[in-house]
Amino acid sequence: MSIRRSSGLVGALALALVLTGCGSSSDGGDSASEKSETRVFTADNGKIKIPANPKRVVATGYAVPALIEADAPLVGISSWKRGEPMMNKEDLATYKKLKKVAGEQAAETNYEAIAEAEPDLIVIGVPAPVLGDIDMKRLKSIAPVVAIGPSLPSAWRDLSRKQVDAAGAVQQFDAQKKTYDDKAAELAAKYKDVLPKLKLGHVGAYGDAAKGTFQREFNGSWGTNIAEDLGATYYGKVKKAGPGSAAVSEYPSIEELPAAFREADVLTYSVSADGSVPPSVKYVLDSKLWKNLPAVKAGKVFPYRYTEAATYGEALLTLDAIDKSLAPLLKP
Repeated sequence: MSIRRSSGLVGALALALVLTGCGSSSDGGDSASEKSETRVFTADNGKIKIPANPKRVVATGYAVPALIEADAPLVGISSWKRGEPMMNKEDLATYKKLKKVAGEQAAETNYEAIAEAEPDLIVIGVPAPVLGDIDMKRLKSIAPVVAIGPSLPSAWRDLSRKQVDAAGAVQQFDAQKKTYDDKAAELAAKYKDVLPKLKLGHVGAYGDAAKGTFQREFNGSWGTNIAEDLGATYYGKVKKAGPGSAAVSEYPSIEELPAAFREADVLTYSVSADGSVPPSVKYVLDSKLWKNLPAVKAGKVFPYRYTEAATYGEALLTLDAIDKSLAPLLKP
């Protein structure tokens, strides 16, 4: 998305927002008091003074699905195409009608569009290393900005709650979390005599067939963390851990398949939301090395859908998908 610069418009809107946020002398007492109430919120970008009860929120990145599910008072969002297949009908309709003020990438932020939305809070849901692609000074001239981005893939639980807390929408979030927790506990009980006894391995969707690599995901990664709530354990650990997802996944060469998964009792792999197999995963499944693995020969191989879930609503879909996929493990 192109970024058109109009300093006069942005400056004028920013000034208007500052005056509105503080309450003008002509406001009624109760109205002025409500608008001027603030609190200090700890985010990735420090301790930020934000409205105690935001009325007009802009969200980007991972904050988009979280705030839509929580019925936050959104007036603008970034595009979030990867999450569309996991949204229910109501949330998808909300997503589609909201003004898009940024693209899929942080660098595709339209500052003028954000200013025109007149937010009183901006929630940036991108990883800390990507914040460098955003002109934070320019955003702060429009409204208070809290950056709350992902670290480990499994951190979506705490991350999403912080995002909705900033937007003052925790009530709906807590209800959704309880629904998820109850469902996960139900499925953990269902698989308690089988799943905890097994050593699992997972093939993620971000390998690179052109480079001859595959993605191996361990505990805490995108493809594994929700299955862990059912009692699954993905054995092993990253050889050379890095920041973020690099702490829980790695990219070995295809020749390393036997060494990676020889001990696995069960193998799982990520598929697209529609059930189709991504090219990077198909590359692995078509390999003779894969077909000779003990778990593959034993027929203990299962696909996982919705592995990019980053909210409790989305993760409910993942729970159901994993349950359906692993159901054969319960057969005598």
